[in-house]
Amino acid sequence: MKYLLFIVFSATCVLQAQNTISYEEGMASPDANLIDIEWLAGHWKGEAFGGIAEEIWSPPTDGTMMFSFRLIDKGAVSFYEFGHIIEMDGTLLLQLKHFDGDLGGWEQKDETVDFILVKVEENKFYFDDFTIERISDTEINMYVEVSEEEGTSNEITFNYHRQ
Repeated sequence: MKYLLFIVFSATCVLQAQNTISYEEGMASPDANLIDIEWLAGHWKGEAFGGIAEEIWSPPTDGTMMFSFRLIDKGAVSFYEFGHIIEMDGTLLLQLKHFDGDLGGWEQKDETVDFILVKVEENKFYFDDFTIERISDTEINMYVEVSEEEGTSNEITFNYHRQ
């Protein structure tokens, strides 16, 4: 009986933690455009990493939706992200760059972190290890697979509410 409970518990944990999908070489990105995700436009705020996470997304214009992100921890900006989702070859690509609180860049000058669109469901956009989920008009979740130093990874949930 203990063994059966362990199997059920383990399966439940795996199912709850799997909100991201990894891109695998040879996968095709699904057809999508920015109108499909225009509900993301707006000002969003939530808690993450012990601080306040905030994202601001522009409405789609000319094939792009830009965004800014900041994490405020202990009264100071921990880091920023700036980026966009763009329409490219009939699908979507999410690209971003990270910056310290003093705007020192993490990536090289011409380098971006790219998230290829892997799958689309009615209220979920699965980019490579990054999922955007619409809960309601006033709530969204973002799930990000974050690499750890030991070579493992951990899925982080950002729960945001519209401001």
